[in-house]
Amino acid sequence: MPEARFRIKRWDPESDEAGAERYDEFTVPYDTSLTVLEGLFYVQERLDGSLSFRYCCRAAVCGSCAMYIDGRYRLACQTNVRHLTGDVITVEPLPHMPLVKDLACDMTDFFAKYEYIKPYLMRNSAPPEKEIPQSPKDRHKLDEPIDCILCGCCYSSCPSVWGEENYLGPHALLKAYRFEIDSRDQARRERLPRFDNERGAYRCHTITNCVEACPKELNPTEAIQWLKGAAVRRRILGRLK
Repeated sequence: MPEARFRIKRWDPESDEAGAERYDEFTVPYDTSLTVLEGLFYVQERLDGSLSFRYCCRAAVCGSCAMYIDGRYRLACQTNVRHLTGDVITVEPLPHMPLVKDLACDMTDFFAKYEYIKPYLMRNSAPPEKEIPQSPKDRHKLDEPIDCILCGCCYSSCPSVWGEENYLGPHALLKAYRFEIDSRDQARRERLPRFDNERGAYRCHTITNCVEACPKELNPTEAIQWLKGAAVRRRILGRLK
């Protein structure tokens, strides 16, 4: 059976000083179906039980296992070992994120900014007695943004996030866009001030790192440009769209 060498970045807050990360190497036997996440499980269960990382669904829909693998943002559960080139597989936590331990990052600010844009449908009218109908054309607008799994790859890759801690980030603004274009939502005036400011859509400098990093091949940059346009139209023309 072939073997893969895993080079894993480690840091333990109880024993290591800040910035004193190290790399540990492990040899993992594999067949053609082994994913990086399964390789991490092998290390944790058989070689080093202290290894820490996050996972949940194992089906590339929860975003929990987002990591920096061989120099790219990837989902560990979606990355097959045999598709990686090189003799050593380097596994690191999401860059530019505060660490909890080893491969697990602190996502507190990430989710606080997500919650700030009120990422849910809001209605000003009385609740309907049944579901709110939506035309196929209106539903089609949501096909891409609803696929965001909040993995954090775009946020970690964004230079504007690195330089401005209050910037909402591409994930939050993509979610704002998702609800702004939803024909069932009626909170455009309420949500507008949350992204129509220098810490919101205007902080994006169109570097497009988020597009390259997204494992779901979404385009947060395009969504943010739409928000900029919508904000300007509402300011100048008083239009809600």
